[in-house]
Amino acid sequence: MDDGVWRRHASGWSVWTRAASLPLLVLAVWSHRWIGIGGALCLVGLVVVWIYLNPRIFPAPKRTDTWHARATFGERVWLNRHRIPIPRHHAVVAHLLAGIAATGAVIALWGTFLAAFWPTLVGIVIVLFGKFWFLDRMVWLYQDMKDMDPIYRSWERIPVNDNEAARKWPRRKRREG
Repeated sequence: MDDGVWRRHASGWSVWTRAASLPLLVLAVWSHRWIGIGGALCLVGLVVVWIYLNPRIFPAPKRTDTWHARATFGERVWLNRHRIPIPRHHAVVAHLLAGIAATGAVIALWGTFLAAFWPTLVGIVIVLFGKFWFLDRMVWLYQDMKDMDPIYRSWERIPVNDNEAARKWPRRKRREG
């Protein structure tokens, strides 16, 4: 993703609707029982397209001091860790949480193919637990790393047009006399 896509992905709309993608993907795979493999593959394809489009279709947020914006900033720092090293404790926990989420994904996929409700649900819960804990760690990573590079700090800065606030206030009438 380029810088513009990352800015849009910091939107709450992008982060929270993207989180809904996992249940949609599981439902698309599960649907092979009802509509066959071909229909299920089409639905999976639609979800994959949604996952691709999601960070691109929402506008950039007006504020970047939110949890979800900082989580995306942390993901950018994480992806850049080979250029600017991150503290070891962040890397260890991030890998551990990715492993938890991957384990949940295997359980959910297995349950989905068997059309077994409880393993599927448990797998989804494990994936989401791992992913949201990972995102929370990304907020922490960003807070620890934002002063390591001026680019990292710049992600929090959004230009504000002071004239915009002035337009919202009604004009005062001049007193005569």
